[in-house]
Amino acid sequence: MKRQQTGRLAESLARGFLEQAGYHIIDSNWRCAEGEIDIVCRDGDQTVFVEVRAKSSAEFGTPAESIGHRKQARLIAAAENYCTEHALSENWRIDFIGIEFRYGGHQTEHIKYAVSGRE
Repeated sequence: MKRQQTGRLAESLARGFLEQAGYHIIDSNWRCAEGEIDIVCRDGDQTVFVEVRAKSSAEFGTPAESIGHRKQARLIAAAENYCTEHALSENWRIDFIGIEFRYGGHQTEHIKYAVSGRE
């Protein structure tokens, strides 16, 4: 499977995972100058920005290990931009969903409040 196909499949699986957990999806693949937000959803009264990562091999680390400090800073900036553009409150967080494909299936990891450092 090509990288782009793997990414699309991972985002689709992540949306299904979130919906099954009771989240309400409001946007996906939102882009701005600061970067892209894979999924925007609501968890009760809180807006959740979700970064989705997929891996087909643990050879280079887990999906969660692939998010460095620069990517975290871009996610925060993009989330702040989204809130400004959509007139949303400050009640938001950034979560991470990692999809690891292996053995003909997949494993999903969800980390709430995965990115900290908001000002």
